[in-house]
Amino acid sequence: MDYVKSFIVGGIICVLAQILMEKTKLMPGRIMVILVCTGAVLGAIGLYEPFLEWAGCGASVPLTGFGYNLWKGIQDAVDQYGFIGLFRGGFTMAAVGTSAALILAYIASLLFQPKMVK
Repeated sequence: MDYVKSFIVGGIICVLAQILMEKTKLMPGRIMVILVCTGAVLGAIGLYEPFLEWAGCGASVPLTGFGYNLWKGIQDAVDQYGFIGLFRGGFTMAAVGTSAALILAYIASLLFQPKMVK
């Protein structure tokens, strides 16, 4: 049942992002920023963690989960290092995911030889 719940929650988040793309004139990059900021804000006010525990990967995999992850890293680093944690925490928590995305994107570009659309 956890898989079904995660699938439905992740799907709802993606549907909401798709509705934003279809019904507004916002560019996809701005919608991505909105999702990341939403996750960070919901984490800051304490709503995302209970949602994450309930929804599992359905809440941690989309961009809202990335925003929450950044917030959590900053919060932990500020508690541990003080003011410098504002700059250190987000990089620490997001380093593995960001590195994996960059490396896999580079490998994909080597394998598939993308071309610019004219």
